[in-house]
Amino acid sequence: GGAGDEVDRLAGTMSGMLDRGEGGYRARQQFVSDAAHGLRSPLATMRQYAELARAHPEAASPAELSEVVLAEGERMNDIVEGLLLLARLDENPVTVSTDVDLDDLALAEVQRVRALGLRSADGRGIAPAQARADPRLIARAVRNLVDNAVRHASSTVTIGCRVVDQSALIWVDDDGAGVPVSERERVFERFARLDDARSRDAGGSGLGLAIVREIAHAHGGSARVEESPSGGARFVLVLPAT
Repeated sequence: GGAGDEVDRLAGTMSGMLDRGEGGYRARQQFVSDAAHGLRSPLATMRQYAELARAHPEAASPAELSEVVLAEGERMNDIVEGLLLLARLDENPVTVSTDVDLDDLALAEVQRVRALGLRSADGRGIAPAQARADPRLIARAVRNLVDNAVRHASSTVTIGCRVVDQSALIWVDDDGAGVPVSERERVFERFARLDDARSRDAGGSGLGLAIVREIAHAHGGSARVEESPSGGARFVLVLPAT
């Protein structure tokens, strides 16, 4: 859909929030704050390039300006889509009726990383694991973790999964700078910006990890980050096993 569809969907989400009393009011305030925070940066970038092109046409070619507008527009679209998903998770319980093979998801992501050609992918830790979950939501959560790892890895992304007791675990490792212990909760906040190398992450919407945690919670599970064996970050998604 186009921008009009997205605005309509945002308006519908906001209207629904308005109808739910104090809890809905707080959710609406948080939603508006998140949206304003996230959209400010790409809007500012587009405005700066447009002003530069107008004031100094020789310094910014039409091709450069169009590249910036397209890239920042795509980022804004990702933010809007992410906010809509978070709003739906905030407001509607997830009904689970499907057994999802996490090992199939993990293998597909290994193949995708290899096809991208940006990083090596290691899938030797993938073992059979099944969770009762919404397939599209879990696929989105795993994709977000892998995209995050690709951005921060030095050379290799490692994906694994297995069942431990009554929990199905899927984890994604990178061999980058890692996440300091003091930041391991804040990294899951919406539009979190850390003080280390991850704060200079220009590739994501700022919502990817928040979406992972909300999807985990919606399934009665959890998400956490710890140190990976390679010294980078290991993000772990924990779900009830079938």
